[in-house]
Amino acid sequence: MSLLSILDREHSVARPGYSRWLVPPAALAVHLSIGQVYSFSVFKIPLTRLLGIAKSTPGDWTQAQIGWIFSLAIGILGLSAALFGPWLEREGPRKAMAYAAVLFALGFFVSSVGVRTHQLWLLYLGYGVIGGIGLGLGYIAPVATLIKWFPDRPGLATGMAIMGFGGGAMIGSPMAVKLMAFFHTPADLGVSRTMIVMGCFYFFFMLFGALLVRLPRPEWKPEGWTAPTKSSGMVSTHNVAVGPAFRTPQFWLLWLVLCMNTTAGIGIVEQASPMIQDLFGISAVAAGGFVGVLSLFNMGGRFFWSTISDYLGRKVTFMILLLLGVIGYAVLPYTGHAHLNSIVLFVLISGVLLSMYGAGFSTIPAYLKDMFGSQQIGAIYGRLLTAWSVAGIVGPVLVNYTRESQLAHGVDRATAYQTVLHIMAGLLVVGFLANLLVRPVAEKYWINNQPLGKG
Repeated sequence: MSLLSILDREHSVARPGYSRWLVPPAALAVHLSIGQVYSFSVFKIPLTRLLGIAKSTPGDWTQAQIGWIFSLAIGILGLSAALFGPWLEREGPRKAMAYAAVLFALGFFVSSVGVRTHQLWLLYLGYGVIGGIGLGLGYIAPVATLIKWFPDRPGLATGMAIMGFGGGAMIGSPMAVKLMAFFHTPADLGVSRTMIVMGCFYFFFMLFGALLVRLPRPEWKPEGWTAPTKSSGMVSTHNVAVGPAFRTPQFWLLWLVLCMNTTAGIGIVEQASPMIQDLFGISAVAAGGFVGVLSLFNMGGRFFWSTISDYLGRKVTFMILLLLGVIGYAVLPYTGHAHLNSIVLFVLISGVLLSMYGAGFSTIPAYLKDMFGSQQIGAIYGRLLTAWSVAGIVGPVLVNYTRESQLAHGVDRATAYQTVLHIMAGLLVVGFLANLLVRPVAEKYWINNQPLGKG
């Protein structure tokens, strides 16, 4: 047996007696690592001052140019998840998670070279494309695996995995800030060496998760749990293959729900550090702390709302999330106005909004499982994540370019975000209406009309 064969699917099937509670730590190791992408905004201002050091010079990159790095990473995440979803089902999660570790780390290394040589295309290639493929593989593998281990509590299962992705900024943001401060010199902001260290750290942490993860045996089920044999409400007991699922109206309605919710949230995630500095004039270090606080809300929301959805149902949970989001985005821009100027209120509303944003990601896999069954959930979920690809481009572009347009027309920094945040509220209204239209999947799409556990 070769060393790499340990990554094969047949070598990652759990033996009798293996506890399913060992799988969440493996999922968290990967998701806490790739969740670093949510702290990318701490790099934005330093990357615009690589030449000027103290401030941007004419040869430095703009925030809008830097924003495309994040957009590419998220866009490639969704596309690679869709492309490699069927491959994941064949090859198993261990191989996918190991490859994700290699690619995510390599993205940092290539980007480090781009920073040192001041070639923006290398950051697009490294962090955006190579790292983005690592993000896609690392994202879907733990989620699809946990759903198979927790058929009795799918909301809890997806919440455990995706909670880690939302919490990645809690580690990535202070790590990046402290490393850049450590490597800082009068002629170097320390970004390049910070990326090298972070790439190495995440590689070994993700590799630990890959070696720990296991698949359940085909005949395995939770002790004392009996698979339902009859559909109930919005929860089906039948499986749908990835091809037919892709053609159902339910798939595209859920695609729209995820896209709208993600577009609204991701623009804030990508611009979080510069936004709070623009609105309230705080330091970069304090803004990095704000990004970490948002990570806590993002992480907590992923676990709380997805767990609650096991009791309320996915459709009702999304109704609540989207409606509260509309209110939050409508109010948020006014917290920085002179007559209010409440940083506490800004942080609180932003935190609640990020908890709902994270909740969308953690609840949607369980929603898909309810609609299409768990047999090909990895492949179906991978295709749905193309919604994230679209949102990853549209959200930051809306925020960055609307902000620049507002500033170019003489609008002050405190009100430059008002228009775009109200646009985000409108997008959530569209998502709310799409969710309202979701109905159970028609019988003609079922795999041989076989209930779960019988086919």
